[in-house]
Amino acid sequence: MLVYLNRLVGASIHEYQNETFIRRSNSFFFHGGSEGLYASRLHSHNEKLASEDKTIDGKSFIRFESITFRRTKESAEMKNEMQQRTGLVEAIVLEVRDREKIGGSYLNSEAICCTPQLSKDGSCKVGEVIIQQNPDNPDGPKRMQTFFEGKNEETNMELQTIEINSTGMYYLYFMFCDPELVGTSIGGRTVWRNPDGYLPGKMAPLMTFFGLMSLAYLVLGLFWFLRFVQYWKDIIQLHYHFSAVIGLGMCEMALWYFEYANFNSTGTRPMGITIWAVSFGAVKKTVSRLLLLVVSMGYGVVRPTLGGITSKVLLFGVIYFVASEALELVEHLGSINDFSGKTRLFLVLPVALLDACFILWIFSSLSKTLEKLQLYFNASDPLSELWRRAWIISAFWVLLAYLLLVVICVLWAPSHNPTGYTYSEETVDDFDEEAISLTGGSGVKVAGIDLASKLERKERKLSFSADHHVFLGEDEEDKRE
Repeated sequence: MLVYLNRLVGASIHEYQNETFIRRSNSFFFHGGSEGLYASRLHSHNEKLASEDKTIDGKSFIRFESITFRRTKESAEMKNEMQQRTGLVEAIVLEVRDREKIGGSYLNSEAICCTPQLSKDGSCKVGEVIIQQNPDNPDGPKRMQTFFEGKNEETNMELQTIEINSTGMYYLYFMFCDPELVGTSIGGRTVWRNPDGYLPGKMAPLMTFFGLMSLAYLVLGLFWFLRFVQYWKDIIQLHYHFSAVIGLGMCEMALWYFEYANFNSTGTRPMGITIWAVSFGAVKKTVSRLLLLVVSMGYGVVRPTLGGITSKVLLFGVIYFVASEALELVEHLGSINDFSGKTRLFLVLPVALLDACFILWIFSSLSKTLEKLQLYFNASDPLSELWRRAWIISAFWVLLAYLLLVVICVLWAPSHNPTGYTYSEETVDDFDEEAISLTGGSGVKVAGIDLASKLERKERKLSFSADHHVFLGEDEEDKRE
């Protein structure tokens, strides 16, 4: 598994290893990557950054390096060696909000590539991808063309860098329209960079966050150490476990900070540091959940040992650690598109199920423990002399309900898209299968689609759907993002 992940760990460097194109409508495409990018703080005078320009601080860009297209021998033999241009492959960079400008929707056509009939009014050129240009918006979809020459089986894309002057989610597609180029493959790589470094857009704030969390754990550890030393004669075994969790958290946050700092400066993820950070995180999550569970059972409070249930708790912890470690490894050592794909789903489900089991077990145990505490409280204080603390047990559940409500209010706060969470599952599924809508005029339509129509759409992945969603297939890279 680690060998496979090591091949993928490319960070903001998207590697293409002789991968083939997929048919969509009357075009063929390959998804080159997707990331959230912030606008450059420093702008070049030219549309393209000079390849020799080494001053990249403050600039956001997508750089094409060593991109090679290779067509089949049969396809090359069909051409005339005296022709200069015998095949066209286009690289298209677009922001997600410009998706409707790709394809013939504004020409009342479902085609992605221009046909002789659509070219009659001069709105597009035959054999090219249809792009609706807006003279008032120079930052719209950008196209870069690469041609095969004569009977050559291979052609190289010009080394160039596209500067990003508008903040947004960007997609890169390589496309061709000529059916005779079927079987063409792509190799090479692209480098994506934000103004402050190579961290993808959704990961950039995490470097600061992990730095602050490292300091927070340091403060907590110092406080805990002082209390530990002050009352060392009264320490129980549970306190050692708490110390271990604090230490694991401190190491995890520090490792993540240095991992992100290295990622940001080099564009690649240091596999060793990442594996250590993931492992520390998985151990900390497991131990934290087990501690919460055993405390909820009353361990160290109303019972000195867990008795015969100890083996079950430990087995549950081992299973959770394995599932969590596998998920984190795939998530952090895989490719880094800002939209995750289906492969992650199969690892998320076991962890989610185990978390649900932890929650049920914790709350059921906590309820029984609180009942015992209430009985003990009443028995040890028959005259209600401790009346000033009697409210704590009753207030606990009210406070817990309030905290859960706060989380819900934050997640589902009023916004311009209040139904986003409602349809998130269907929307993500559509993105994973066919990505963004580039030829439809209305985006993702969810309401009114019944189960039968969804199953039918899944069986026809290579055809257009009712909303004309195109492009991203199961073979695309996944991010973490």
